[in-house]
Amino acid sequence: MTTNNTQENTGNANKAIDNMETNKANDATLDNTDSKVKDAGQFGKVAVVYGGTSNERSVSLDSGAAVLQALQNQGVDATHFDPKHQDITELRTYDRVFNVLHGRGGEDGLLQGVLQWFHIPQTGSGILASALGMDKVRTKQLWQGCGLATAPFSLLTADTDWQQVVNMLGLPLIIKPVHEGSSIGMTKVNNLDELPAAYATAVECGDAVMAERWITGREFTIVIIDDEAYPVIRLEPADITNFYDFEAKYNRNDTSYYIPCGLSGADEKHLQELSLAAFRAVDAKGWGRIDAMQDEAGNFWLLEINTVPGMTSHSLVPMAAKARGMDFDTLCWHILAQTL
Repeated sequence: MTTNNTQENTGNANKAIDNMETNKANDATLDNTDSKVKDAGQFGKVAVVYGGTSNERSVSLDSGAAVLQALQNQGVDATHFDPKHQDITELRTYDRVFNVLHGRGGEDGLLQGVLQWFHIPQTGSGILASALGMDKVRTKQLWQGCGLATAPFSLLTADTDWQQVVNMLGLPLIIKPVHEGSSIGMTKVNNLDELPAAYATAVECGDAVMAERWITGREFTIVIIDDEAYPVIRLEPADITNFYDFEAKYNRNDTSYYIPCGLSGADEKHLQELSLAAFRAVDAKGWGRIDAMQDEAGNFWLLEINTVPGMTSHSLVPMAAKARGMDFDTLCWHILAQTL
């Protein structure tokens, strides 16, 4: 998430957290005394990598600046590193990397491979999980193979029989670039005639495009840190007939976030367990986020995984962490400590 989201939304989300029914887990205040790292000097010289050249550059700049400030606030010797303007080999002068490079280049295994080659510890998932997570189709194929429910889909090409796609998946549909994040290039399609234009929009982001069955129901995101699923967040765009698109995530001021999420205790636990299974299936590590839907019959459907989520002070990961009693600075320290 970027700082374009309004304080009103953040206030509503924080108010929901503050007013939630207390329990022992949420009563506990977590700080750096709970971390295995007690002294900022243990981290050495840290590169906070953000910016880059992907379509998510603007989001990454906002997330990375927030992380950098949080680490510097706590005495960490942290420096901004932008691969768009700096030679990637310069990372060899650093002791570790906090990766906030959203999208291609930073979230798809490329940066992970470079850092592994240089023997530099890094936050988050490794090469395999990053490459899989950035490929929506292969992620869904893996989940299907593991018996995890994910919305039905079909790969598209310029020669696709659009009627056949509708016959298979029904209407409405969601058309997505396979290798993009932040809902870039996505279009909701309500009738057959809209498919060619939606495909054309998505293919501008790359050759691989997919159609996915539209799930009517409630949308949720599940933050996972240290192999623990945090309190589930329900997302509600102002126009609930649409979806949580780039505008709703970053530019609109009328998206609502709910913690507690409105699920029963049993359903929330089930969704957390499903998300953990999905996270582990792609070999994700450290921290990340799973997006899911609940249809009108109460069934949960996995959508996708995000291995380098937004990290401003009012993004979804910090929102879930706050519900666990962890402020933003502590969250950033905690994630960086995973590299030791």
